[in-house]
Amino acid sequence: MIDTYVYRLGRALHGPSRHKSDLLTEVRHSLTDTAEGFRAGGMDPAEAERRAVAEFGPVRQLAREYQSELLAGSLRSLAIRMVVVGVVLAAVGDLMWRGAPWTGPEPPAAYLFLSGTLEWLWHGVDLFALGAYLWLGWQARRGRFPVRLARVTGIGLCVALVLGQLVTIAVYTWSVTLWEAALTWPPMLVGGVVLVAVHGWLGRSAYVHLASGVKG
Repeated sequence: MIDTYVYRLGRALHGPSRHKSDLLTEVRHSLTDTAEGFRAGGMDPAEAERRAVAEFGPVRQLAREYQSELLAGSLRSLAIRMVVVGVVLAAVGDLMWRGAPWTGPEPPAAYLFLSGTLEWLWHGVDLFALGAYLWLGWQARRGRFPVRLARVTGIGLCVALVLGQLVTIAVYTWSVTLWEAALTWPPMLVGGVVLVAVHGWLGRSAYVHLASGVKG
């Protein structure tokens, strides 16, 4: 009974794997302790497990409560990752261009505008993500978690992230198109790999958060 209950609860929850695993472990331990207490009182083991599960409540009700916790955890994770990636991208962007050996015609005005926009865009994304992270911490200290507002904040972070990623890809692709030597410049190649890695990392975090929000 306990294994089945925990399994069903796990299927109903969506969110960060580690946080979800911790919640399920906590539930299992609580159910096991309760069942052991009933057995110590002389109850049949199978009946003790059924009683423990019954007292714990329906899976659907518990899943709704725990899903809010997972939503908060996934939003915190996404926000702090976006802040970290923003710092990494700023450093990588500078290193990719420092000492570049190629020369060529002045890039078009549209390119200069887009590349300049990219820096300010990520500054805005970082501030938004940092604000969301601090807001979550403040709500946690107050013992409150407004689910609807958290969902809206999470969607906003995901939209900002996608916009930042699209502009980053556009600037990188346009750069290697304008300067062919950039395709063989080691910092540009390494920077491209780093960009793919960090954006993939962020993309997975955003997906986990959106899944948490849909179920939360």
